[in-house]
Amino acid sequence: MTAEKNSAAVNGRPVWAEISLSALTHNLHAIRDFVNPKSEKRAAPRKVLAIVKGNGYGHGGPQVAKALEKAGSDWFGVTSAAEGEQLRKAGVRKPILALTSFWPGEEAQLLKHKIAPAVIRCEQLAALESAAARRKLTQRSVAFHLKIDTGMNRLGIAPTDIDCFARQYEKCQHLKLEGVFTHFASSEVFQGPVASQTREQEENFHRAVARLRTLGIDPGLIHLANSAAIATRPETWADMVRPGAILYGYHPGYDPIERRAEAEKQLPLRPVMSLRTRIINIRQVPAGSGVGYNAKFVAERPSKIAVVAAGYGDGIHRSLGNKGNVLIRGVLAPIVGIISMDVTMVDVTSVPDVVLGDIATIYGPDGQDSSNVLPANLVARSIGTVTSDLLCAVSARVPRLYLK
Repeated sequence: MTAEKNSAAVNGRPVWAEISLSALTHNLHAIRDFVNPKSEKRAAPRKVLAIVKGNGYGHGGPQVAKALEKAGSDWFGVTSAAEGEQLRKAGVRKPILALTSFWPGEEAQLLKHKIAPAVIRCEQLAALESAAARRKLTQRSVAFHLKIDTGMNRLGIAPTDIDCFARQYEKCQHLKLEGVFTHFASSEVFQGPVASQTREQEENFHRAVARLRTLGIDPGLIHLANSAAIATRPETWADMVRPGAILYGYHPGYDPIERRAEAEKQLPLRPVMSLRTRIINIRQVPAGSGVGYNAKFVAERPSKIAVVAAGYGDGIHRSLGNKGNVLIRGVLAPIVGIISMDVTMVDVTSVPDVVLGDIATIYGPDGQDSSNVLPANLVARSIGTVTSDLLCAVSARVPRLYLK
């Protein structure tokens, strides 16, 4: 299906995001196969918890979750009870984990929609137990996961609080510990001062899990590996892995940078999103004339400047002004001047046969030639940010077209 045919479904302002469900499914299967090598004999295959928080990294949380459930995802990771409820209302039936725990008052919503929260402080057990008792639920029917802070110093109980957790858990009749996890702070870093942090976190985590077992508590599913660890640290795969950015087609940045090429070769991925717009105006600009706010771009030659119908209000990072490019007719055309909320100016002097209405790909595969790609991770690195920043920034006013 061509970009022109898909864009016909967009009514009004011509800016849209194409979401390739086939690429998404490919990435899920590639990840599952990668963490379950045929040479390894396990009693049960490792599970995959697909991270769909942040509106599915900008791709549409409920929509991608439905596609991933059909493709075989075992679990889903969201930020909050509200995000989990959106998935349930869309028809998702697989288990959901609220990764950043819950705020007082969210307990009823979690229980109603069977969303397992992460417990990050010992005292949360009492609140969850009280909510379960009020709903008169059966014993050990409310699943939760315990998050252990192994060195990131963000969320989770400290390993030294395992005994405290065990005492509180013993008092709970309705709760069931279904899994224990941690989050790596630097799993993509293999050199420099923090290169050893991931190994230290892993060791801290396994000591904490061993203490749970000593206290007679079954930890359930063990999961540690985020995107970078999935691609490069097989010793962290445990019982379940949690792909985020790689699910949507992009490896994270590695240190040293050579690791990225190695990871991309071992685990090939396909970009899922293409952010597109159209040229809505073209003008000839004489040499010496300024373009856009504050004349931050001044033409050094007679130039053909196109205006595309997308700006920072749609998700084009404002810092790409005078730095970034878009793909038009297979040619990289420089973004010029300050990016506006609703439009962006592009120098199309070198684009042959450019006309009003041509498609501009902001990132992702080119609409005319899918082998020609402007990768979001390269765009992100050019402005000193991460791929997820760009993907999550695609605003709600941009229609998503889901392509099979």
